[in-house]
Amino acid sequence: MDRQLIDRYEAGADLPARAIAGLTRDELLAHPIPGTWSVQEVVMHLMDSDLVGSDRMKRVIAEPGSTLLAYDETRWVNHLGYDRADPRTACEVFRLNRKMTAAILRGLPDEAFGRTGTHTERGVESLERLVHDYIDHLHHHLKFVREKRVTLGKPLAHYRLNARNGR
Repeated sequence: MDRQLIDRYEAGADLPARAIAGLTRDELLAHPIPGTWSVQEVVMHLMDSDLVGSDRMKRVIAEPGSTLLAYDETRWVNHLGYDRADPRTACEVFRLNRKMTAAILRGLPDEAFGRTGTHTERGVESLERLVHDYIDHLHHHLKFVREKRVTLGKPLAHYRLNARNGR
């Protein structure tokens, strides 16, 4: 187990807050690319997804073989009032959750990362795979936030949203 994986996971903690820096409420709620989520919806999804992700990781750690429930992200966006939520609070929840989960991961022996659970759609997943997936998930969605910011005329420098290079 490459322990730098945990550092990469934790390095993403501040990225959602950086991604929305300087945006007004109207800009957060805008749909500059028709048919896609707003920046705020992306940020709320990232928070919820990361909370689900740490739950999955904790289940695999404490209860190997657990069932890891899938969810319909679009239904969450459509039914959980993402447009009424405070995106800065969501970013702080995301940050704290990443920090707390990283601390748990650092306390584990290497062999714990081979423990598995069974995802209801994807099948058997190891703890190590889950950590990788949540690192990738964050960067996948931040790419869309960058595109939306450009369309809104509010681009951010790429380095500010890239935890992989340590900046």
